[in-house]
Amino acid sequence: MAQDEVKAKGDLRIAIIGGGPAGLSAAMYLESKGYTNYVVYEKNNEVGGKCHSPLYEGKRYEEGAIMGVPSYYAVHDIELFTGLTHDGPKLHRDFKNNKGQVIEPFSPKNFWRRPHLLKMRKQIKRLGELLETKYKGYDVNGHRGVAMGHYEGDDCTPKREHVEGENPNLKDLALPFSEFCKLNKVPLAQEVWVEPFTSFGYGYFDEIPAAYVLKYLDFQTCMNFVKGNIWTWANGTQSLYEALNKKLLHPAKLGSDITKIIRTDTKVTLTVNGVKEVFDRLIVTAPLQYFPDYADATDYLIDNMKPTRLGHLLVYYCRWNNEPKQAITTYALRTHEDMQEMPYEKSKAMVLDDLKTCKNEYERIIAKHSWYYFPHVNSKNYQAGWYDKVEALQGKHLTYFAGEVMSFGDMDETCEYSRELINRFF
Repeated sequence: MAQDEVKAKGDLRIAIIGGGPAGLSAAMYLESKGYTNYVVYEKNNEVGGKCHSPLYEGKRYEEGAIMGVPSYYAVHDIELFTGLTHDGPKLHRDFKNNKGQVIEPFSPKNFWRRPHLLKMRKQIKRLGELLETKYKGYDVNGHRGVAMGHYEGDDCTPKREHVEGENPNLKDLALPFSEFCKLNKVPLAQEVWVEPFTSFGYGYFDEIPAAYVLKYLDFQTCMNFVKGNIWTWANGTQSLYEALNKKLLHPAKLGSDITKIIRTDTKVTLTVNGVKEVFDRLIVTAPLQYFPDYADATDYLIDNMKPTRLGHLLVYYCRWNNEPKQAITTYALRTHEDMQEMPYEKSKAMVLDDLKTCKNEYERIIAKHSWYYFPHVNSKNYQAGWYDKVEALQGKHLTYFAGEVMSFGDMDETCEYSRELINRFF
């Protein structure tokens, strides 16, 4: 953005729609570049979006994002900005079959599994080598250019240096992840990647483009999950964004109902709670309908991570160890592109039955959410260049787009995309 084309940074008035990770981090990165005249609008009465950590029985539990890893560099930016650190309960996890029995699918102690595990490890190593060579550039933030065999963005390292180049092999990332693994003769790698992907509601590997899987779970990030190098926050994931909001020069305006947006080539006018507000730029991070002594426990139901078990319990999470009365967070998927959507009440009944099977009795449901989770496009539209068409709209009518759909539905990818957006256009 040429300085002679705009007002001084302190005078340029910028509206940010959305007080989740993407919107709040956009404000933080704007501040870091000297932009101080911004407003963050949040429709709800709290910040954090899907990083939601309600209070129950004196402790906070999680309803959305649960954890991070050391390769969450943008999240670490927020920690440095706020003074917080990942001081939450240490993760303990078990794997169970659909009978509720604990299994050890990756343990070499299972003698009969050793040949399979050896083969799987070889394929994981091969995948790591392919990602560094054949698919160079696969892990840069965002999706622009991938469908045309081009990469451009910040690399996945602590310095996050800008890189770009041509690599026709990147077109393979438009394939469903199962087909991508089959093409590269590493089908068993899916057994490792499925745990942090499908279990948390991101979809099934026969329908999700490999780009989503591998940009979220780049090799180092996936290995952090495998090794248990996990970050949590004592007061919940939401506390990170609450702290960020408080530290900003201009905390988010909560309860902001935006009913109209008028964009021209010179101004953007928002109608917020019935009042017109005029801005020089607009950043949309909300969903596009706008246009320790503790140890937590996570159990993964391996048998349910396939489309034939649609609607069943995928993972449940008990945040505080040895607490007899606490909230249990459950996750389930109700959609698959080739299947009819599972009705919410039917899925809920299945999840509650699965909890009983896993010997987890419950007294009552204290909260529930049915989110439009992980907005994305299918393989066909990804291959057709959907992202390049949307990226071409950046800056048109003074409007910029960030948030989940532009990168991925985890907090680090969304924050990282906001960082890069600010660096590219402001």
